Amino acid sequence: MEPSPPDPRVGPGPQVDHDRRALAAVAGQFFVNGAMTASFVARAPQIRDRIGVTVDEYGALLTAAAVFGLVGSLVAGRIVHSVGTRRVLQAGGVVMVLSLVAIGAARSPVVWLIGMLAYVSVDVLVDISMNLQASWISARRPTGVMNRLHGLWSLGGFAGGLGAVAANAGGLSTASHLLVVALVMAVVLLVVTRNLLASDEDEGHRHEVEPADSPAGETAVPSRATSRAPVVLLVLAGSFAVVAELTGGDWASFRLTDDLAASAAMGSAAFVSFMVGMTSMRFAGDALQHRLGHIGLHRACVVIALAGFALATLVPSRVVAVAGFLLVGMGVATFMPTLYDAAARLPGRRGAGMGAMTGGMRVAFIATPVAVGGLAGTEMSVGGAMALFTVPAVVGLVVVTELNDRLLRTASRI
Repeated sequence: MEPSPPDPRVGPGPQVDHDRRALAAVAGQFFVNGAMTASFVARAPQIRDRIGVTVDEYGALLTAAAVFGLVGSLVAGRIVHSVGTRRVLQAGGVVMVLSLVAIGAARSPVVWLIGMLAYVSVDVLVDISMNLQASWISARRPTGVMNRLHGLWSLGGFAGGLGAVAANAGGLSTASHLLVVALVMAVVLLVVTRNLLASDEDEGHRHEVEPADSPAGETAVPSRATSRAPVVLLVLAGSFAVVAELTGGDWASFRLTDDLAASAAMGSAAFVSFMVGMTSMRFAGDALQHRLGHIGLHRACVVIALAGFALATLVPSRVVAVAGFLLVGMGVATFMPTLYDAAARLPGRRGAGMGAMTGGMRVAFIATPVAVGGLAGTEMSVGGAMALFTVPAVVGLVVVTELNDRLLRTASRI
C-alpha cells in the first residue's frame, strides 16, 4: 500500500516546528554576537585614546587579551561537552554584556584589559556553541544555512558599526554608546536563548559515526592518521582565515585615521564598508556555492580578497581604501562559515574538532594584533603592515584548503 498523502490542514511536525524556533534563536545569537563585537571594534581609535596608549601598545593589549581566548579554546571542547551548548550560550551572554560595559567605561589600560579578558575568554565558548547548534540544524535542512547564519553575524556587525558611526557623529561618548548597546543586547539575548536546542545528546551522536556518504549499515572508523590530518589542516586553515578577516576588520579604521588622516567617522565607515561586503557575500554564499561549487566559490573569493587588500592597503586614497575594504569583506566572507561547518562535522566528542580549530584561530588572534600593531608603530604604515600579513595568509589558505580537498577525495575512495 502506498502511504497516504499528507493532509494540508495539518501543520509541520513537532521536530520541524522545534527546528524552526531553534534556528530563529541561533540566528538571533549570531546577530547579537556580531553587533556587540563590532560596536567596540569600530570605536577602537577612540578607545585607544581614552585609555592613553599608542597604536603598537594597543596591539600588544589585544594580544594579551587573545591569550585568554587561546586558553579558553584549549578547554572549550570539554566545557561544551559537559555543560551543554544551551547553558554555555545563556551564561556566556551575561558575561559578554557585562564585559562590554567595562570595555566602554575603561579609562586605563588595566581596566580595559580586564573587560577584554572576560569578553574573549567567554567569546570562544559562545562561538563554538552557537556554531555547533547551527551546524546540527543546518544538517537537517534541505539547503544549508551556515553561510546565511554567518551573514547574520556580519549583519549584526554592520549594525554595530553603523551605531558607532552615528555615535561618533553625534558626539556620544564611548562609555555611553557601549552601555546602550549592552542593554539592548541583554534584552535580545533574554528572548532568543529560550528557544535554543535544549539537549546536545541526540545532535552530537548524529555526527559522530554516520557521514552522509557512508554506505548504509557501515560505520566510518577513520584511521588515526586520516582522522588527525583533517584536524591539522583545519587548524592551519583557521589560522590563515583569522589573519585575513581579523586584519581586514580590526585595522580598517586605523588605516583611514592614521595613514590617510581621515576623521573618526570616516574611519568607522571603513569598518562598515568591510562589514557590508562580508554581509552581502555571506547571504549570497549558499546560492553561489550551489552554482559554482565549493572549490569554485572559494577560488573566486580568494581573488576578490587579494584585489581588495591591494586597494585598501596600498593605494593612498580614502575613497579607494573604503572601496577596497568592501572587496576585502566580500572576499573573506565564506572562509569561516565553511571551516566551522567542517569542524562541527568531524567525528568524535562534541566540540572537539571545533575546539582544535579555534585553538589555531586563537593563536592567530594572539600573534596578529601585536605583529600588525608593532610594524604599524614603526616607519611602516598601517596599510603596509596589513598587506605584509594578509597576502601571505590568503595564499596559505589556498594551499591548505586545496590539500584538504584532495585528502577528503582520497579518503572517500578508500
